[in-house]
Amino acid sequence: MKTIHKLILKAYLGPMILTFFIVMFVLMMNFVWRFIDELVGKGLSAGIIIELMTYAMANMLPLGLPLAVLLAAIMTMGNLGENYELLAMKSAGMSLVRITRPLLILVSLIAIASFFIGNNLVPYANKKMYSIIYDIRQQRQTLEFQDGLFFNGIDDMSIRVAHQDPGTGLLHDVLIYDNRSATGNMNTIVADSGYINLSDDKRYLLVTLFNGETYEQTRNSQWYNKSALRRHTFDVQKQSIPMDGFAMERSNNSISNSQTKNINQLQSDIDSLELRVNTATSSSYEPLLKEQIFVRDHNVLPLPDSLRTDKRGFRDMMAVDSIGRLPLREKERIWNQARAQAKNSRNMFSFDETTAKEALNQLYRSKVEWHKKVSLPVSIIIFFLIGAPLGAIIRKGGLGLPVVVSVIFFVIYYMISLSGEKQVKEGNWEAVCGMWISSFILAPIAVYLTYKATNDSALLDTDWYAGRIKALRERVEPWFGKLKNALKLKLHGKRNDTQ
Repeated sequence: MKTIHKLILKAYLGPMILTFFIVMFVLMMNFVWRFIDELVGKGLSAGIIIELMTYAMANMLPLGLPLAVLLAAIMTMGNLGENYELLAMKSAGMSLVRITRPLLILVSLIAIASFFIGNNLVPYANKKMYSIIYDIRQQRQTLEFQDGLFFNGIDDMSIRVAHQDPGTGLLHDVLIYDNRSATGNMNTIVADSGYINLSDDKRYLLVTLFNGETYEQTRNSQWYNKSALRRHTFDVQKQSIPMDGFAMERSNNSISNSQTKNINQLQSDIDSLELRVNTATSSSYEPLLKEQIFVRDHNVLPLPDSLRTDKRGFRDMMAVDSIGRLPLREKERIWNQARAQAKNSRNMFSFDETTAKEALNQLYRSKVEWHKKVSLPVSIIIFFLIGAPLGAIIRKGGLGLPVVVSVIFFVIYYMISLSGEKQVKEGNWEAVCGMWISSFILAPIAVYLTYKATNDSALLDTDWYAGRIKALRERVEPWFGKLKNALKLKLHGKRNDTQ
């Protein structure tokens, strides 16, 4: 490998790693803000949170890699241009394509690796991440008593405390309503102070109360007119109540959707769903037309020529014409039959239509995920072909202008991709058009920028634009001066005529 290629690779790898971690950090903050309400207040261990963040980071790799490649390419070529290293290479007879050849090879390897990441790692990470989120949602929040408010986080129990000491955790003026008895008895406990905590394994509620009273209302089959109330006092009362749902329990449930499958599984689902949709559609429309709307036995409507197997068209038309000559009661009978058949066909078609719509939604989502995995490597290469020429044209390094330009291109790409994905999921566009439209739009831009950078175009050079504006001003100013003088002479002539 040539020394110049080592220099370019070294100049690219540093910004690539830096921008990758910056992009992943920003995406992770977005994930945290989305699920912050479900993570806070449940006493999750650091291991669970780290595991969830790891799977979430793996899920965001397909979104972070293109942006990191684009930003690193602009920064690298901008640094080389700003330090006149790129100019020195071109003066030595090296073209821009030859200069960026090692970077293009490296980005191609990254693109190939991104396919395997999106096809193998991301579905596995999604499956694990959704499983953890499901387990967290099933877990109840920890005990959090607020002064003067009832805590209803325990089934069949309601607890109110007047004040909780933040240092010792001692509760003052405790009131507990306990309805856990299977016989229907209700216990009310009033205590001056006490402690209510979960055990270390969060499977038991440990209650220790001081100086209180217990009221037990016993009920029998005639509780509405015969009920007993027992009362007793205590100095210290301890209870250990079994609890469910407060401990983090890892389930073995396997959540399966289009985001948890690789490309082979998606292709299998697409084939089976297309067959299912075709079957549901044909089983809905053909019986609807042949057996419900166009009924032969009741002579409600004649069978159309497209569904006819015999040549009874004239006879059917005569039957319909004869309806107009029937008595009023007979017409009413036929009308009621037609309306009943229409209602039955509508109900049957609505049921079949729901089944077909569900299969269609799954089919569209599977196609979206299939094309996402294939289009990711192509988008990475396109972003590099946009970033490298842009950096050579801008000739500015650092995290200033390159960040702004890269974010603008990425936002355009992301908005186009989301719009196309939405159209595909709604069934308005084909999956090829919706999922590849962003690449179709950005690819000509990449070719145009590469052409401009190869020919040393001053497309984004502010000095070049300032010079052009100055030259245009020098040309226009004499013409404006002549026009101004002509207007002055004309106004002066009008004044003389009025005088």
